[in-house]
Amino acid sequence: MESSVAVIGDIDTVTGFKLGGVKKGYEVKDDKDAENALDELIDKKVSVIIITEKVADNIREYINKRIGSDVLPMIIEIPDKSGSSDRGSDPMGELIKRVIGVEMVK
Repeated sequence: MESSVAVIGDIDTVTGFKLGGVKKGYEVKDDKDAENALDELIDKKVSVIIITEKVADNIREYINKRIGSDVLPMIIEIPDKSGSSDRGSDPMGELIKRVIGVEMVK
């Protein structure tokens, strides 16, 4: 797996990360675009995929199906320009649990 980073999200998020040096960015307009971008990045063996919370929430089942319990690629969810989503679950906590096998408690 190559050590690279890519971003999936709205145009503003993708543009911001590209300005910051991330070479692979996928602007998505709907769930199918997001699923196709995720597939392409997994096939290219990208190690870190940054995705906006809203996009990730829309394709959550697909992400879980494609990634499963694998450690890589690491999916990092970030808020978009409208701010953080209200959620019942903590994706970062779930990532930590998946990677180290222990649930982090507050």
